[in-house]
Amino acid sequence: MTYKSDFLNILSERGFLHQCSDFEALDKKLNEGVQSAYIGFDATAKSLHVGNLTGIMMLKWFQECGHKPITLMGGGTSKVGDPSFKSETRAMLTNEQINENIENIRATCFKQFLRYDDSATGAKMVNNDDWLSELKYLEFLRDYGRYFTINKMVAYEFIRSRFEQESPVTLLEFNYMVMQGYDFLELYRREGTLIQMGGSDQWGNIINGVELTRRMDGREVFGLTTPLITKSDGSKMGKSVSGAVWLNEAQLPHYDYWQFWRNTDDKDVGKFLRLFTDVPLDEIARLEALEGSEINAAKDVLANEATKLCRGEDAAQRAAETARATFAEGSAGADLPTITVAGDNIALVDALADLGLVASKGEAKRLIK
Repeated sequence: MTYKSDFLNILSERGFLHQCSDFEALDKKLNEGVQSAYIGFDATAKSLHVGNLTGIMMLKWFQECGHKPITLMGGGTSKVGDPSFKSETRAMLTNEQINENIENIRATCFKQFLRYDDSATGAKMVNNDDWLSELKYLEFLRDYGRYFTINKMVAYEFIRSRFEQESPVTLLEFNYMVMQGYDFLELYRREGTLIQMGGSDQWGNIINGVELTRRMDGREVFGLTTPLITKSDGSKMGKSVSGAVWLNEAQLPHYDYWQFWRNTDDKDVGKFLRLFTDVPLDEIARLEALEGSEINAAKDVLANEATKLCRGEDAAQRAAETARATFAEGSAGADLPTITVAGDNIALVDALADLGLVASKGEAKRLIK
């Protein structure tokens, strides 16, 4: 489908579009001057991970199309924990842990993708703890609770699945859905924000905000989601054998980040080039058509471009050189971990642990098994 707005056309061509509360009205609104859109991000870890990249790329394209992206940090909602498609209640974090996570994410995860400044299209970071922590519970329930029905909440798929698994759903988690809906209303009032974007698993929460803003302030706002991004084998995007693929260098070295993309399955190369790089579509079509061993050239482009976007050009070049030196020449790349072995032998589990490739010898044994 062809849209009038550059933003929706780019998302459509690159495979980002899934659901929208009103595609036609949103398309029209995007051509009526600078708009702002936001995506919420958890503050439950010191870094975001590759699973968050779809949303970050949407914000990047939004800014490049002449609009204002807002990164909403869940300083308040992280005290509750998003129950969406979680099999159990999350562990609670302290205020200090949440604030430390936000500062780490602020400093490392967005700066390569978005331009933060005071211009009309400059990105802005906000924290929902600024308003959620100021709410008075009884007043909040009276003013906003009547717009949310338990009937609708329990109909959400992730809630039903928890019931089916006989896994408890706490009152705290039900409140998460109310608070996320309220975030949209608050951002509309504070920033004039008309669009919330996110993954398809957030559709119910997003629509809560759309409906609350319409009922409270009589204003049409929009929800827009991406499909669930999976690999060709059906597994969830953003996970590797050793766990989450972190965007922050402190959580995952440049070489490991580069290698994650280089190890992409042949069937996923074209899709991931469209979603996670800004390589032009005609060049992606050419790379996608490569066959046999030539597809490795496309994987190199994917690894280089994805790493350059997240970690910078220097990091991408160093990681590629490490891979070339290691695999093409058979020497040890400069970015690879090394240890000195005393004597002739070392147990494999000891080597893996000493190199930092696993967290413990027990983990090494499990991986070997």
